[in-house]
Amino acid sequence: MKKFVAAALAAGFGLALSATGASAQATLAQVKQRGILNCGSNTGLAGFGVPDAQGNWKGLDVDLCRAISATIFNDPNKVKFIPLSAKDRFTALQSGEVDVLVRNSTWTMTRDASLGLLFTGVNYYDGQGFLVRKKLGVNSALQLNGASVCTQQGTTTELNLADYFRANNLKYEVVAFASSDETIKAYDAGRCDAFTTDASGLYAERLKLTNPDEHLVLPEIISKEPLGPATRNNDPQWFNLVKWVHFAMLNAEELGVTQANVDEKLKSDNPEIKRLLGTEGKFGEQVGLTADWVVRIVKHVGNYGESFERNVGQGSLLKIARGQNGLWTKGGLQYAPPVR
Repeated sequence: MKKFVAAALAAGFGLALSATGASAQATLAQVKQRGILNCGSNTGLAGFGVPDAQGNWKGLDVDLCRAISATIFNDPNKVKFIPLSAKDRFTALQSGEVDVLVRNSTWTMTRDASLGLLFTGVNYYDGQGFLVRKKLGVNSALQLNGASVCTQQGTTTELNLADYFRANNLKYEVVAFASSDETIKAYDAGRCDAFTTDASGLYAERLKLTNPDEHLVLPEIISKEPLGPATRNNDPQWFNLVKWVHFAMLNAEELGVTQANVDEKLKSDNPEIKRLLGTEGKFGEQVGLTADWVVRIVKHVGNYGESFERNVGQGSLLKIARGQNGLWTKGGLQYAPPVR
């Protein structure tokens, strides 16, 4: 009897696992059936995710969403960008309102372990900094003792701020707001002495100020902010797809595959390029895509370097140096596993 019960329980448990697995791995099928990718985006951050005057979304994060769309539909425009505040972003992903969150979100242990989410990688290595008015006469964050600091609620920024001032035995007053737009407007209006967020965000938000040239980004970087996309943790296929879209863009840059030469590279005898572009092997099929999945990405969006330069690099208003976001072959941290 015990053996029978044990066998029945084991069979039932196996069925439950199979059913759960079958229902969980549905994101790609849902996106295909819907005909559009729902991408959780920033409410507006120059260089990363913001609609222009015509309503066309642009930015480094936007490009990653478009690259995902390109792999699925061979069209980078089958994306619905859903603006999400820092407070609402994870709930929107958990609930299924969005298929993927690509919105300058910091990968932390707590977020990885307790929210039912998985971060797929780091598409921008960042760190928190401070913006102040030049007339304040401050050249270091260590001179901000007693300062009022504007920051956004519900972010790691708020926590890092507390850690930094406590560790350096400095007093401060936090002035927190629900949205990034409210926060930068309050700083511009003089409601606080300093504004803190990710360093990339400081350069982007400074463009919104009444007189951008009157403000200075201080040299200190007080935290690690690995920013990247996140998916729900119940769909391994979708997790792998999103992860490998980013890796594909990095590998394309490393191998010199660009929007301008991708057609020519299809004729290459280089085995790495052949695997990347699908002329050898069936790597796209492993994540539910076609053999030309990377060709679609590069044709429609470009490689990682191309996306970086036009959105936040020297071809943009932000003019941020590649730095730690350079390829590992050039002293940076961006490194992708091989397609093989």
